Amino acid sequence: MKTHHLRTHRSDENLAREGQLAWQLAGVATDPVELDDDVVDMVVNRVIDNAAVAAASLARKPVVSARSQALAHPVSIGGDGATVFGADAARRTSPEWAAWANGVAVRELDFHDTFLAAEYSHPGDNIPPIVAVAQHLAAARGLTGRDIVRGIATGYEIQIDLVKAISLHKHKIDHVAHLGPSAAAGIGTLLGLDQETIFQAIGQALHTTTATRQSRKGEISTWKAHAPAFAGKMAVEAVDRAMRGETSPVPIYEGEDGVIAWLLDGPDASYEVTIPDEGEAKRAILDSYTKEHSAEYQAQAWIDLARKLHDEYPIILDDPERIESITLHTSHHTHYVIGSGANDPQKYDPDASRETLDHSIPYVFTVALQDGAWHHADSYSPERAHRPDTIELWKKVTTVEDEEWTRRYHSNDIDEKAFGGKVVIKLSDGGEIVDEIAVADAHPLGARPFAREQYVQKFRTLAEWVLEEAEIERFLDVAQRLPELGPDELGALTFTAAPGALVTVEIPTGLF
Repeated sequence: MKTHHLRTHRSDENLAREGQLAWQLAGVATDPVELDDDVVDMVVNRVIDNAAVAAASLARKPVVSARSQALAHPVSIGGDGATVFGADAARRTSPEWAAWANGVAVRELDFHDTFLAAEYSHPGDNIPPIVAVAQHLAAARGLTGRDIVRGIATGYEIQIDLVKAISLHKHKIDHVAHLGPSAAAGIGTLLGLDQETIFQAIGQALHTTTATRQSRKGEISTWKAHAPAFAGKMAVEAVDRAMRGETSPVPIYEGEDGVIAWLLDGPDASYEVTIPDEGEAKRAILDSYTKEHSAEYQAQAWIDLARKLHDEYPIILDDPERIESITLHTSHHTHYVIGSGANDPQKYDPDASRETLDHSIPYVFTVALQDGAWHHADSYSPERAHRPDTIELWKKVTTVEDEEWTRRYHSNDIDEKAFGGKVVIKLSDGGEIVDEIAVADAHPLGARPFAREQYVQKFRTLAEWVLEEAEIERFLDVAQRLPELGPDELGALTFTAAPGALVTVEIPTGLF
């Protein structure tokens, strides 16, 4: 790996292309290095994972809305168009709108993969725009499944490398500002574009995808699912413009009026961004991890710990009055973003939106502790949130920041990096229950790491309500053959809802 020193530059310094981070990222995208077998396998896993959570969300309002928008647009004339999850595979739309609809479907339930470091990310958000462009141009450019795998590996590599080095949330900038550049770079790899074109696309994608974190604060809205889809859509459009010879703000990161100077740490700031050297394999996807539970990633380990405590101490759950307080000692992020340190009253409100509740560790821990389980729909239902005994216990759950858990959260040592903490349950009789967990059970270092079998089962479980059995097996066959797919098979990387499965879903109307 090589380290790129990133800082702001005055305009009169005339920073050369080679000194700009966007140029270096474009260099990673153009490097024709072969993929390692374990990386290829993991790309297949994440394609299956994305499809699983998309299937589970097909009837949810934001997904229905985005799908209806996409299907209102015809196929653009430059290719064959791209497929939309849930719709007939023959019904295609333009690639940027397919990226939009599929991106919302993937993100809606907060249930796919994650990587956390200086910044937060869901690197699986790179997959919808890359696949959409591949389907659109498969025949025209002879694109194959192997090309998709290479593009996805680039998207993961660049997003994770940025996330390790540059904090956005510190300045209340939404994490998708790292996604626009990574998706643009991944599309560049897919299409075999030159470094200058990818450089310009990265700059345009970054410039158009910076926004505040208010979408993840207070009363969290449905835009939370749309934000990464928007970044993917902007990446597709940025690549299109760059291919036509259009340019971007330069230098986008380093300029005196650029991203670092005015959106991040300011004119005197500097960062060290580590990226693969020329000829070095892109392996960052292996540092990421998926979710067993539909909730914010920092809640994953806490759900697993709550399930364990439910089984080990059933007597304390008979009556909430047996418990005086529950304190979760955890990282800065967990405390201030999804914990009581956020000072969001909505995190204790049974009438809060699903998007808010999945960012409330007091709620998530309470329900998982009481139920000994977690369900992507039932655990968020209004009936479940309004249970009197749940509300009573929920109000007793608080979080505090622990310096050691914060240190481990930010560690770049994957073997040490942790997203859990220690729970202290004080009982009314004066006793205490103390336990801790570092990583979720499904994490590569967890009690039950996810492998291909678990990804396949996740898809079957989440898709069975909306797909016929034959369609489930067809998709799994195609997805697992991804590296060998020819141009004529890329359109099969989708699924069609069973007849009548979505007939009761109300389709909203808008401009299109």
